[in-house]
Amino acid sequence: MSKFLFYNTLLFLISMVFLIGCNQKAEPALHDTPTSGTITISVDESFKPVIEAQIQVFEATNPGTKINAIYKPEAECIKDLYFDSATRLVIITRGLTYIEAKIFGDSLAYVPRSDKVANDAIAVIVNSKNNDTTFTLNDLQGQLTGLLKNNKKIVFDGMNATSAIRFAIDSILKGKPFDLDKVRAVKNSKEVLAFVASDTAAIGFVGFSWIGNPEDTAQVNMLKKVKIAYVQCKVCVDSPFVKPTQASIANRRYPLTRGLYYILKENYSGLGSGFASFLQYERGQLIFRRSYLSPAQMSFKIRNVHLTGEAKKE
Repeated sequence: MSKFLFYNTLLFLISMVFLIGCNQKAEPALHDTPTSGTITISVDESFKPVIEAQIQVFEATNPGTKINAIYKPEAECIKDLYFDSATRLVIITRGLTYIEAKIFGDSLAYVPRSDKVANDAIAVIVNSKNNDTTFTLNDLQGQLTGLLKNNKKIVFDGMNATSAIRFAIDSILKGKPFDLDKVRAVKNSKEVLAFVASDTAAIGFVGFSWIGNPEDTAQVNMLKKVKIAYVQCKVCVDSPFVKPTQASIANRRYPLTRGLYYILKENYSGLGSGFASFLQYERGQLIFRRSYLSPAQMSFKIRNVHLTGEAKKE
């Protein structure tokens, strides 16, 4: 399996640019504003926990709004952006390519706006009874390609169109094929966690927002059943292996980091624009921070603190 196979759907869409231009439906009637109305958006399923938190706060702040988020594989979100005129906003792990922007510019007479709003990571998880919790990138590549002969079962949130699969192809396999006898597919991120929790030989790949929030009761309980593994840090001088954390994502010490982007197909100031702006500015950025991702639009300082001596007793 190569990255070209993964982009089957996208390449097909590009080849169909003439049909897209001819069949693109008119923009919906302007019944919404940045702070009122209803909109349906498509969201990469690996970001469900943090986007649910964003929507909850946005709707509470703007009582006249309703955002219906449909969570699905990344490639399906892109397909919605192309073919569904009602889908004006998608949230995925990348922005538009040059070719995609040109297609939209030709067919819509404007280019959808996109921007990165946070940095996330792919967490490698193992069963809580598994003591093998450190991996180099070569180890992970060997597991995915079957070069390492062992009983490990590699689990993803799907096989053909997810952002975790695309990331593994681009950043770990680097052109080498999956060993389909070793790699397994389940329906979504929640099922990846459940599979790893039930199988001591499993290694799972899951979005960090599903397992990295120590203030989320469900995630804390899941960490009694699975462990987050350490991955080799090639730029570190103090620690050769690091876990994904808010700090290691922000400073790129954790190697399996990725961005979280919105793409907005809206040429007026509607609810899609309102929610995209919310994600970009202070309240939305603080929600990303409280969800233990790394905000992309709002900077914060990481300081090293050295404690000496004993605490004074009262």
